[in-house]
Amino acid sequence: MLPENFVEQDISLGDLSIRTSHGGSGPPLLLLHGYPQNRHMWHRVAPALAEHHHVICADLRGYGDSAKPPGGARQAAYSKRAMAGDMVAVMEALGHRRFALAGHDRGARVAHRLALDHAERVTRLCVMDIAPTRHMFRTADRHFATGYYHWFFLIQPDGLPERMIAADPEYWLREKLRRWAAPGAEFDEAVVRDYLRCFAGGDGIRASCDDYRAAADIDLEHDDADFGQRRVECPLLVLWGDRGFVHRSYPVLEVWRQYAREVSGHALPCGHFLPEEAPREVSAALLAFLEAS
Repeated sequence: MLPENFVEQDISLGDLSIRTSHGGSGPPLLLLHGYPQNRHMWHRVAPALAEHHHVICADLRGYGDSAKPPGGARQAAYSKRAMAGDMVAVMEALGHRRFALAGHDRGARVAHRLALDHAERVTRLCVMDIAPTRHMFRTADRHFATGYYHWFFLIQPDGLPERMIAADPEYWLREKLRRWAAPGAEFDEAVVRDYLRCFAGGDGIRASCDDYRAAADIDLEHDDADFGQRRVECPLLVLWGDRGFVHRSYPVLEVWRQYAREVSGHALPCGHFLPEEAPREVSAALLAFLEAS
């Protein structure tokens, strides 16, 4: 779990709240988690980062202990634009108008949108183990459909994926961790149990499906409108696992250079879950990037 000296705080954003854990001192750094996890996925890197930064780990809406509102028409409540807006408001509430930003998986997609919609807020951006959502859908093939089958399963309507996952949510969650990690990767059991508590309880399964449904609908509309018109303006660091799907499927840096002006990055020796599988390498890469002039 995140360090005991981190302050756990709910940030009220009117009709919903966002759970955060934050600690350390120095320039602000917002960390956003992936699926099917929560803010505690950063527990192996947060201590090192907090020696140099005020580290804020936030649960995205629909995940962890944050609010899980209804998706509404086209699941607009889970558009990455709405989720990014949450994070801008959270950082403002904590006294940070400008901040560095790093995201993994779903959190990286929110971070990408935040850097586009609120360019004046983000000093530096790191995305971990993703290619841009638009690129992945626009170039989808058999390899993508089999490797990322969950993208197409979770977007199905009428509660189909919710009912099927709810039959055995622990199997689903642990299988995702096992399947996407490198062989032999070890996860902290207390953290995994917390993932399960949040994911399987209440509206967690439904809200996470709405996140994916938005990605295949309203998010693509936003991404198409921006492509060729707006790019990430701040320096962008891209990290990915050398044993993961993204590494095998895309020329990662070449793709990201279509979406951002200043791109650097490299692979790390792990699967999909970089902060848990390769925490030393992630911490070192992030600190070097954030401290670069």
